[in-house]
Amino acid sequence: MPADHVNSAAHAMGVAQLLERFKARQATIGIIGMGYVGLPLALTAAKAGFSVLGFDINATYVERLNRGESYIKHVPSQPIAEAVGGKRLEATNDFSRLAEPDAILICVPTPLTKHREPDLSYVEKTARSIAERLRRGQLIVLESTTYPGTTDEVLKPILEATGLKSGKDFFLAFSPEREDPGNPDFGTSTIPKVVGGDGPEALSLADTLYSQLVVKTVPVSSAATAEAVKLTENIFRAVNIALVNELKVVYAAMGIDVWEVIDAAKTKPFGFMPFYPGPGLGGHCIPIDPFYLTWKAREYDITTRFIELAGQINTHMPYYVVERLAEAVDRSGRAFSGSRILLLGAAYKKNVDDMRESPSLKLIELIEARGASVDYHDPHIPELPPTRKHGPLAGRRSVPLTAENLASYDAVLIATDHDNVDYRLVAGHARLVVDTRNSLAKAGLANDRIVKA
Repeated sequence: MPADHVNSAAHAMGVAQLLERFKARQATIGIIGMGYVGLPLALTAAKAGFSVLGFDINATYVERLNRGESYIKHVPSQPIAEAVGGKRLEATNDFSRLAEPDAILICVPTPLTKHREPDLSYVEKTARSIAERLRRGQLIVLESTTYPGTTDEVLKPILEATGLKSGKDFFLAFSPEREDPGNPDFGTSTIPKVVGGDGPEALSLADTLYSQLVVKTVPVSSAATAEAVKLTENIFRAVNIALVNELKVVYAAMGIDVWEVIDAAKTKPFGFMPFYPGPGLGGHCIPIDPFYLTWKAREYDITTRFIELAGQINTHMPYYVVERLAEAVDRSGRAFSGSRILLLGAAYKKNVDDMRESPSLKLIELIEARGASVDYHDPHIPELPPTRKHGPLAGRRSVPLTAENLASYDAVLIATDHDNVDYRLVAGHARLVVDTRNSLAKAGLANDRIVKA
């Protein structure tokens, strides 16, 4: 029998065996990045019966996971302890073990540079680490959000530099993460998973694997299409948030409450979807993902004017909020310069301990640039962590929320609407409240010392 027929038969048998290992949940899954995306995914895979190796460069994360402890507030320790105790989950920072898994899922950050261009350094470093141990028969899946073409143009060449070929020796796919930290209604296993592969076998393998983990898979024609799906989801949100942010500014000038407008408009049973304004965008997706597409579009001589305008509006919101805050303090008879401000909420969204791209950090910088001082209270963030953009703020600690403390500040600025904040205490004792989230109104609280912004 000719050698090419022998190789083809062996290849088909290898694919079939890997598919069966996925279906039987007997495969080992490696997940690189044990953060807000990777850890829930690891727990989902372990609960489904797979053996999971969680890779992370953070030695503290590795140690705590192997002790069965969580370091993410909305992820409880119990399922971690159960997975570790049941020998379904092991964490490691030994990347030489990347040869062990049958599938490697990449969940590393994809931030922007200071010039708002894609920073794929984490993806590239991870790809090189995999390449050093890449073996035949492995499935590699990128989950990190990125521009269309990254899997084929960035990840694939690094892996193929080993001499192994995608679709022949190993299999490559993209499946965007869809985590919504702190969402009580949807978790990793209950959110449909979009999957695109580099060839039909890669797609089949990735689809079969994720079918064991999530309620439904959504196969698409290519990795680039799957990459575009993720960007489209978050651009949709960014543009609509920009729209209501702009409406907030316009309606405020007219003396109209934008939150009342939205609540009334959403009673229409068709043709309207409510989005709400805020002090700026935060998180790992909405402030970043649209700029991945605007950057890639330049390669095709296309200007994404609509997306870039939305970005400008959302980026301007912290400036608008600080202006409203300064006006409110001045009208109360105190000079804004030299005033003391208490910021409520440092996390980028309610009920999580996630500081990524939080607009609260920008708010603090803008307020202090105008001569005021800022303390903050956040029940989920006891201390501000180091960040690439706002390094000097690291180490500040949350102050207690007491009647005495509240009364000592010239104004309280509500930036994040955590549920476990006593808003009645805030409304009752603060001299002035500037509310960017409509928190007090939602709690049924109103007085002449509350200003919406």
